[in-house]
Amino acid sequence: MRALWGATHPGPTLVVTVLSLALGIAAGVEPARLALLVVAVFAGQVSVGLSNDAIDGARDAAVGRTDKPIAGGAVTPQRALAVAVASAILAVALSVPLGSGLVAAHAIALASAWAYNAGLKSTPFSIAPFVLSFGLFPSFATLSAVPPALAAPWASVAGAALGAAVHLTNVVRDLDDDRRTGVRGLPHRLGARASVVLAACGILAGAIAVFLGTDATALGLVFFVAVAAVAVAAVVVVFVRSPGRAVFQLTMLAALLLAAQLVAA
Repeated sequence: MRALWGATHPGPTLVVTVLSLALGIAAGVEPARLALLVVAVFAGQVSVGLSNDAIDGARDAAVGRTDKPIAGGAVTPQRALAVAVASAILAVALSVPLGSGLVAAHAIALASAWAYNAGLKSTPFSIAPFVLSFGLFPSFATLSAVPPALAAPWASVAGAALGAAVHLTNVVRDLDDDRRTGVRGLPHRLGARASVVLAACGILAGAIAVFLGTDATALGLVFFVAVAAVAVAAVVVVFVRSPGRAVFQLTMLAALLLAAQLVAA
């Protein structure tokens, strides 16, 4: 069980699950429905993480990623994939009591994420699943509410920008390993520096969308300034030194601040 959990990408899984909780609370989803939403999102993220590592098991082993349970032999790809499929089915099933709108949105987001894992990651369109899935994500909360509704356009724009930034920034750390195993997604074609700049610009665009789409408040202004400052700092640093851990951390901090701004709005 410990090895399986380690193959789910626990960090992102928990962050996305907590974000669904925060967005649900902000949208006024009643407790029982909110609990279902959070568990459904958690199950979906488990399926995405496990399928990613199950499909990439041989590739991870080839570049010495023995820190990963499947590449290290602690879990077989077949077992991980079986649990991933079961988790995806559970995620959709748990969405059913919350309405057809959420079922459709969740199913589309999961199909998009699985498509990335299954091969889109190696194409120029690798960013598309992140833009689609994260763009839909703010609507998970509003579709779970009564009455259900799609999230405001500014929220979807912010979600899509967040997803794009996560993809562009996260892949930067593994560019060399990915190239050696034949993975050539959009960030690999752009290069590390251009990917970070594009991610920062996307985050800034998302922050502007949230700021302009909501009522001007002191809290909203604080979040906007914080996101903008960190995003600009990431761009400055990437031109001053080679893209490394500091740039990655700055860009991810800007992304987390954008997520907080979205919740606060």
